[in-house]
Amino acid sequence: MPVQFLSEEWAKQFRERLNSSEAFRKGVGGTSAKIQQVVTTTDGERRYWMKTEDGRIDMGPGDVEGPDATISQDYETAVGLARGEVNAVSAYLTGRIKISGNLMLLMGLQGALAELPIVMQEMDVDY
Repeated sequence: MPVQFLSEEWAKQFRERLNSSEAFRKGVGGTSAKIQQVVTTTDGERRYWMKTEDGRIDMGPGDVEGPDATISQDYETAVGLARGEVNAVSAYLTGRIKISGNLMLLMGLQGALAELPIVMQEMDVDY
């Protein structure tokens, strides 16, 4: 049964799968980060957060206190990233993704962030 993209159920399933991914855990390493995601939809903003620590991730809907970085994009871009149809670097360079905060921290997490669409494609998601 598919989970709705950006829902609480989606975040729970995504978190579990990421924490089971050796490649993701290796990419995170010992980096601690708090990342706020903001996705603009036709109904307003959908916000979720991600925290990495000790090679694991926690995430959920809403806001994280004191984010190290905030990543903003429209819904179409978020779906394209999730499906592996949009390259994150290209989207950033063309302004489809906006980043505020510690860009260097995100660059250090590139290995882990590259695993997000790979893990997402294993999920049954309703966009």
